[in-house]
Amino acid sequence: MRVLVTAPLSEESLEELQSEGLVVDYQSWLKTGKLYLGDSILPVIKDGNYDIVIVEGDEIREEVIEGSDLKLIGSVRGNPNNISIPAATAKKIPVISVPGRNTNAVAELTIALILAQARNIISAERLLKSDFFVDDFKDFGKMYSDLIGFELKGRTLGIIGLGQIGFEVAKLLQVFGVQILITDPYAEDARIKEVRGTVVELDELLKQSDIVSVHCAPTEETRGMIGAREFGLMKKTAIFINTARASITDEYALLDALKTGTIAGAGLDVFSMEPVDSDNEFLELDNVTTMPHMGSNTKETIHRQSTAIVSNIKAFLKGEKLTHILNPEVFE
Repeated sequence: MRVLVTAPLSEESLEELQSEGLVVDYQSWLKTGKLYLGDSILPVIKDGNYDIVIVEGDEIREEVIEGSDLKLIGSVRGNPNNISIPAATAKKIPVISVPGRNTNAVAELTIALILAQARNIISAERLLKSDFFVDDFKDFGKMYSDLIGFELKGRTLGIIGLGQIGFEVAKLLQVFGVQILITDPYAEDARIKEVRGTVVELDELLKQSDIVSVHCAPTEETRGMIGAREFGLMKKTAIFINTARASITDEYALLDALKTGTIAGAGLDVFSMEPVDSDNEFLELDNVTTMPHMGSNTKETIHRQSTAIVSNIKAFLKGEKLTHILNPEVFE
């Protein structure tokens, strides 16, 4: 069988697949710089006569599935929206995924963004890299006053979405002694209890929180749920963190809120226009910590997704039960 891999996998995992007698064509998007959208991957699959395809961001849409002879489709994402599950199910093609592969990575980056904003790390670095010189202690005193931060202990953190990542963020923040507010109609009671959280409505969370961190999934229900009205409810001293999806916020309203002082600052890893480059408007603001969507970019994430994908492919070859299959009904 022939396997096309466009997602980042470890060398060890690729060798393990080859040891199973598979012909592996590794074309990681990190090396090729290619992202296949629409049906653009179809000729690649047909020309290579591939039986299995493993992707990250590439789209495997209905026309790709119907026009190929794939036997297994894999995604290294937890809940991929770039693969047509109904089309795959109709052709009895299993679709496997890797839930939780980046939970810890994104949660840790969220903590980093919170601390960067709380202690004005970006503003301090930008100042020191500018033409700042200390002629006397008045200069130093002004800098010290301008860059005063705040401690997390005793602060109120609002978490919008207590899924895997939101839950992990709440757990990590326990050591800082924060009070946790939660908005999530689907939150499990056990999770809420474990992080000693208090469930409140969104408006109340926004009004009370010193830090608001977004961790809900991008759905029609959550699209644009944080806009000008919501930012207006927040404290002027509040920090807004988004490591989920840009679609959850009205980006123009966020930019305006940061420019006008409606809120104090933001830590962002997701944007409506990606990939991010130096043209991004948020980079012009000293009260924003900007990351180019790198929440999952760790060696450990690649190791986890590699191990999970290889394990499932090996099980598929042996006719064994698959884990993390998105359409188990194909085996019924």
